[in-house]
Amino acid sequence: MKTKHLAIAALLLALFTTAAEAQLLKRTIYKTDRFDFGVGGTIEITGAPMGSIRVEGWANREVQLEAEIEIQAPTEADLDRLEKVTGFVLQESLGRTGITSVGPHDKKSVRKLDKKFPKALYGMPVRINYVVRVPKFSDILINGGKGALHISGIDGMLRVNYIESDAKIDLVGGGIQATLGAGTLDITIPSRSWRGRFADVSVASGTIDLKLPAGLNAQFDGSILRTGKIENGYEGFKPRNRNGQFTERSIAATAGSGTIPLKFTVGDGTLMIKQFDPSR
Repeated sequence: MKTKHLAIAALLLALFTTAAEAQLLKRTIYKTDRFDFGVGGTIEITGAPMGSIRVEGWANREVQLEAEIEIQAPTEADLDRLEKVTGFVLQESLGRTGITSVGPHDKKSVRKLDKKFPKALYGMPVRINYVVRVPKFSDILINGGKGALHISGIDGMLRVNYIESDAKIDLVGGGIQATLGAGTLDITIPSRSWRGRFADVSVASGTIDLKLPAGLNAQFDGSILRTGKIENGYEGFKPRNRNGQFTERSIAATAGSGTIPLKFTVGDGTLMIKQFDPSR
């Protein structure tokens, strides 16, 4: 009987939550910024709990920032209040700029902007989607919540931490250290002349789809920590040890002269390794 009552209560709560969300009004706003930024600097992006981040390298010595912000609240007056405290703030110093998302998920920042902000509006649904264009030769640090991620055209150090993402990263040079809690990561090294120093990439639960060029010079380590398998379709690997063997759980290989360390780890899921096809 108690189990039946708990099931009914859970159903009523779910229905109430769904109805409450359906009654929320939505508003989309846009905020932009553009500022000078020299090559070789560091840009740190802290995303919202929900939202995508797209980073593109370009030849300009400046940063262009575009944010599409979706807010939700019960009334138009509440939306007006949320709009004033939701968006991003910049922390600028010599050679380094931080782009930090602010909104009802961050009480400390909201209190600085609106000391009388209603308690009922904390935790209202917010989504911020970023497009950030930066000098090609920059170091990028990204901390994200749940949402898509795309990085391209960056010849610098990449450090990425995301809770959950459908991510795509096209490497040019530098190095990468990336961790995804869950989701998929499509990562490409398009050229054998990749000017990279290292790669250390892990996905706790999900899939890594790795594309490597023919003729790559690398020391490669791929592993599955718990459940899942490695699907190896790359022809350039040789066992690092003469008597070593590749398995569905582990690959320790040398490619070419073996100069660049590459490490790819999946906790639960699939590590797919393919040969990059520039015609696709």
